[in-house]
Amino acid sequence: MRAVIQRVKAAKVTVMDELVSSIGPGLCVLVGIKASDTAKDVEYLVRKILALRLFEEEGKRWQKSVKDLNLELLCVSQFTLYHRLKGNKPDFSAAMKGEEAQQLYNHFLDRLGQSYDSNKIKDGKFGAYMQVHIENDGPVTINLESPDQKQSDEGVDK
Repeated sequence: MRAVIQRVKAAKVTVMDELVSSIGPGLCVLVGIKASDTAKDVEYLVRKILALRLFEEEGKRWQKSVKDLNLELLCVSQFTLYHRLKGNKPDFSAAMKGEEAQQLYNHFLDRLGQSYDSNKIKDGKFGAYMQVHIENDGPVTINLESPDQKQSDEGVDK
């Protein structure tokens, strides 16, 4: 499972010019799910996203997490994060397909809400053609990927 996390002043998702979700200061999280991802990958990403210290405290950088500051998260499903190029054309065969991906993505959103505050978790519209508007703060952008199950079972990057 892969996430591109951006610290934002504000973010929103629209579909056909209709507002779906919006947040103030917090994190915009683009989420990609590969075919082999499981609930273990969800748990890893949820734990890391909520613990990442991307915010300042009293002028010192990298001190506080979104959870520490009671900020919001806007999550957007994005299968294109699992691509490979065939020449100049992207191939998305590594991404988990439709309904199965939606179930795991919904589990991810549920786990974020259970681990934090469900009122602070917003999301786009799964499978829709969306416009994601962000006001990046910094800019700060972090890429996260859950470890391979074999590595995870051996205790790497816990």
